[in-house]
Amino acid sequence: MFWSSSLRVQGSPTLSHLDLELLDSFRFPDGAGFPESYRSFVRSLGWGRLFGLWLVYPPVLEGYADGWQARSRILTERLREAYIDGRAEEFDWMVEPDGDWSLVDSLQVFAFSENGDVLLWDTATRDEHGEFPVYCSQRMNSLRLLGPSLDVAAPVLRAEAAELFSKNEFDLEPLDAQRLS
Repeated sequence: MFWSSSLRVQGSPTLSHLDLELLDSFRFPDGAGFPESYRSFVRSLGWGRLFGLWLVYPPVLEGYADGWQARSRILTERLREAYIDGRAEEFDWMVEPDGDWSLVDSLQVFAFSENGDVLLWDTATRDEHGEFPVYCSQRMNSLRLLGPSLDVAAPVLRAEAAELFSKNEFDLEPLDAQRLS
């Protein structure tokens, strides 16, 4: 599995604020939980900046910020609003190169980049291993398929980050957990 075998972490992962019960109990509309690739990532690496760019939102305990419960929900709502407007305006380029308008309702944001891009799961399409396809949407204006799972998409993200920043010594920079005010 990609996460456990090849990620280089700068220091110790930030894990104390994670809601591991929610990680195991959360269910999508299809009745199944988070994909194993994501669960493995969260359990092993927690909260941090992946490949110098991506913030993958884990389930967090009450009172903490930057968690799956709020950030993913809010970003998914914003994405759907943008795509509703785009469809009404007939901006078909918003679903290119790999999507279509029917896909939008089943997309769920699970990560945000510091340049405004999002990583999405197609929660209506699970493979035989329980994994969701992973899409990238640049500034919520495109749909590019990165792979059938986070394990497959992660090397693509690593390579793209290397093009932007040159090769980094570490793949994940753990970040301090922030309490809500």
